[in-house]
Amino acid sequence: MKAIRLHEFGPAENLRYETVADPLPEAGQVRIAVAAAGIHLVDTRLRRGLPGPYPLPQLPTIPGREVAGVVDLVGSGADPDLLGARVVTHLGAAPGGCAALAVADAQRLQRIPDALEAAAAVAMIGTGRTTLGILGFAEVEPGQLAVVPAAAGGIGTLLVQYLRGAGVTVVGLAGSAAKVAAVAANGADLALDYTDPGWPDAVRARFGDRPAHWVFDGVGGAAGRAAVELLAPGGAHLVFGWSDAAVEFAPDELAARGITSRSVLGPEMLERGGGIAALETRALAAAGSGRLRPAVHRFALADAAAAHRALEDRATVGKVVLEP
Repeated sequence: MKAIRLHEFGPAENLRYETVADPLPEAGQVRIAVAAAGIHLVDTRLRRGLPGPYPLPQLPTIPGREVAGVVDLVGSGADPDLLGARVVTHLGAAPGGCAALAVADAQRLQRIPDALEAAAAVAMIGTGRTTLGILGFAEVEPGQLAVVPAAAGGIGTLLVQYLRGAGVTVVGLAGSAAKVAAVAANGADLALDYTDPGWPDAVRARFGDRPAHWVFDGVGGAAGRAAVELLAPGGAHLVFGWSDAAVEFAPDELAARGITSRSVLGPEMLERGGGIAALETRALAAAGSGRLRPAVHRFALADAAAAHRALEDRATVGKVVLEP
């Protein structure tokens, strides 16, 4: 089969498109003929030799942990009825997704809704479940105002859709004119470029003294800090990552302003969401019904290096997916 392999940690150019032996499922596993494989920023860190949240793999390795496709071989102990099923899964700590064939634990599989294509299913199995996990910390109400930095990213795209569907007014931020246009097309009430230092003034010009109730922050840095400044007393800053530095607060600043700031990733997210499998099931159902529509940025499997570079350069819109 064809696969992407990494023989040495380093730049994206170290990813090689090679022919390797077909994998075989072990007991309790299935093999998937991959139609789409997801790429995450974590994968770019691991490629460079930076651990976290997963340990560094032994080299050579086939990267990638999110795959969708059709089960073409069933290992002993796995349900034989899975043969021929359209499935999607997150492989967990074991990589191997960036290939024409991948093995996965049968118990981790999710069926793909009939109306959902493989690339969209890949987006929902990781990005979608995380989005719903984040929203578990936010009791949003119609008429509230939310600011979403990184609104053109995979999570940001889904946050904007969910919030708008819940009657929330959304300010979506992105880092280029093309991405701002995508945010506007996705339904944000106001789409702005966070690299323009005057963007908070544009928010005030549009909404006057209307305060923000929520900041869903995956950017941090100056954009995250400026978004926090728009929060009213009782507002919440929910952090699920940062591409810049994390927003820092002066001692007693949060208490003095009557706002909160918290990281929403980790065990508490899973507890609120009912566990990983429950979040995955809900995410896939939301996409299958059309309530959520993941944005997908497609690359050919052979162009994995270009996909990694685009992610690192913040040149992608939505979930990055490789297709064999």
